[in-house]
Amino acid sequence: MTPNEFPLDTTKTEESLGIQEASMRSLIDQEVTALPGGNETAEAAIAENTVIAKVPFGGVAPVDLEQRIAELQRQEKALQQNITQLQATKSELQGQMTATQAAIASLLQEGLKELEQRKRDLQITVEQLERRQERIRAEMRTTFAGTSQDLAIRVQSFKEYLVGSLQDLALAADQLELTKFKEPEKPPIPIAVAAMTPQTPTPKFADESFEGQTKKIRSLIDQYRSRPDYYGSPWQLRRTFEPIHAERVSNWFFTQGGRGALRTMGSRLQNILITSAIVSVLQELYGDRQTTLVLADSPERLGEWRRGLQDCLGITRSDFGPDRGAALFEDAFVLSQKADRMVKDGLLPLVVIDETEEQIDLTLLQYPLWLAFAPNPQAPSYSNY
Repeated sequence: MTPNEFPLDTTKTEESLGIQEASMRSLIDQEVTALPGGNETAEAAIAENTVIAKVPFGGVAPVDLEQRIAELQRQEKALQQNITQLQATKSELQGQMTATQAAIASLLQEGLKELEQRKRDLQITVEQLERRQERIRAEMRTTFAGTSQDLAIRVQSFKEYLVGSLQDLALAADQLELTKFKEPEKPPIPIAVAAMTPQTPTPKFADESFEGQTKKIRSLIDQYRSRPDYYGSPWQLRRTFEPIHAERVSNWFFTQGGRGALRTMGSRLQNILITSAIVSVLQELYGDRQTTLVLADSPERLGEWRRGLQDCLGITRSDFGPDRGAALFEDAFVLSQKADRMVKDGLLPLVVIDETEEQIDLTLLQYPLWLAFAPNPQAPSYSNY
């Protein structure tokens, strides 16, 4: 702002000075009248006061006003510069604030999308787990309790039927009068052919005539229990053997004569351990003539048997096969065909039947050695499902 923007109104200034001068005169007259001395003193005081009042406005006041105006103009310019700087700073801050708000909004949007995606994934996972839980519960209701009980009832019914049929058959045989026929004489077998024909051994572990073999079996079982060899040769038991396992193996050899069923241990791995001990003993007795044929109803269970036998006996996958030391089968008919060929070749097959086999083919019970694991209806094995 220039000096012309602040014009000095001298007329109004003189009028205000005159009013002030008149009021001062009236006040002086009143004070002088009240003082002793008369009108002379009053006129002298008025004259002196008039001179004092006229001096500031007559010579010094206009110069001070111009300096004041110039100073105010300088202050105005400084304030305008400050305002301009503040406006620029404000604009910059507004820009930064806008950018910050946009960045925050973008981050919030991305975070919200990620949280929504995780929420959807968790909901899908929860739904899958709930469906799986319901499926497992339904399977437990239908498989563990129902099927096991039904299997126990069917086995008991078959046992009663078989016992009754055998009793009836024995009574009928006693009542029959059979005519004795003279058996035809068999032609003598040439010595060379008889020497070449392999004979399948017939194990009789519970017979007193096999006392030496019985001592060896007991010695091997005691060795597995008290002195385990974790780095022994292949086909030798390499795992810890507890007294309960030794009792099951001894019962199978000496009470059942190598042909019978054992109650499951509640775990397939425990059943494999017992089977491995029996196979190890048979390998010590008969060597390569002994083979193990395992029957289970699914590839998964056969895979568990293969891995368990490898771990317990120190063998490899190359030891499994139709013409090897162990073989795995899902079909009982195929297993019986293989066992028949082995018997004809003079080998000694051990038929092992997994506990999940609900029905046992009677043809499997004709071989010299067979071992079946029977499920426990009161405590079903959860590892089988």
